[in-house]
Amino acid sequence: MTTTIPPQPPGVAIEPSGRASRRTSLGEFELIARHFARAPRRTQVALGVGDDCALLAPAPGMQLVVTTDLLVQSRHFVATVPPARLGHKALAVNLSDLAACGAEPLAFTLALAMPAVDAAFLAGFAEGLFALADAHGVDLIGGDTTAGPLSLCITAFGQVPAGQALLRSGARAGDELWVSGTLGDARLALEAFRGRVALAGEDFEAVRRAMECPQPRVALGLALRGVASAAIDLSDGLLGDLGHILERSGVGARVELAALPRGAALARQAEALQHECVLAGGDDYELLFTAAPAQRDAVRAAARSVGVEVACIGRIEAGPGLRIVDAQGAAFVPRWHGFDHFA
Repeated sequence: MTTTIPPQPPGVAIEPSGRASRRTSLGEFELIARHFARAPRRTQVALGVGDDCALLAPAPGMQLVVTTDLLVQSRHFVATVPPARLGHKALAVNLSDLAACGAEPLAFTLALAMPAVDAAFLAGFAEGLFALADAHGVDLIGGDTTAGPLSLCITAFGQVPAGQALLRSGARAGDELWVSGTLGDARLALEAFRGRVALAGEDFEAVRRAMECPQPRVALGLALRGVASAAIDLSDGLLGDLGHILERSGVGARVELAALPRGAALARQAEALQHECVLAGGDDYELLFTAAPAQRDAVRAAARSVGVEVACIGRIEAGPGLRIVDAQGAAFVPRWHGFDHFA
């Protein structure tokens, strides 16, 4: 049995839930009160939803960490994504940024535009959003709603001890290059949606879950503070995101193509598609990080402590540029590059 799903072309008018809209007479403030207003639980949140601004009070000695991500229908997600999964992903991509900085999540705001009020969509979206928020102890503290094409913008706030944030600029020649989890599943799911590949039912569900429900590596990011020298989360593909570390750190890198971890569904695909997905897929939301060879045992201990697999995929070099080599040590020149919204 195979599953293929036709592509969702940009500009097609589809209700947010992917089915007939269940419109209600809810206004903006009733919508917020019914689906999103909750009393904050964290002591660092002095004031949450209900005023013109929220008030945050990071713990003494902590720096405030801030990140924003915007998701737009037909650009970042297909119209048929279940609302609960969309709520999960909208927050997950922001928590992934905090993880890459080694930051503890505190709170977030939500700006939501939708064509019309759809009570079923909102209920499912809020369910997925708050399930992930509760799992990481993070509070919704404000935001905005308006009518318009379906788009979601979350700004997340975290805290990190002063001077201990993981940055893109800390990689040094000789450092080992590591990645968490597996790569390429989300891109494989996208190719199934586009009709480029046909996947067995179980394989399709596995990669679709990876695309729609990424798991932010917050615990790993915290465990890597003082261990990793640089880090970034993989949102735009390994080639593009590693390039950001190399540029900010002023170094180069050698990547072992055979060492790039991939899931079972991707491993069953043609080699060329595997390479495309792991190198340029995007939407992995795994952590890519560097650490000195002396920290190898500490990296593995950190990963074990939070139950996440990590793999060493190469090393940082003094000379500029990125070199990719195959299992025989021969140079591999990719035909792709990282994702760019305006490319």
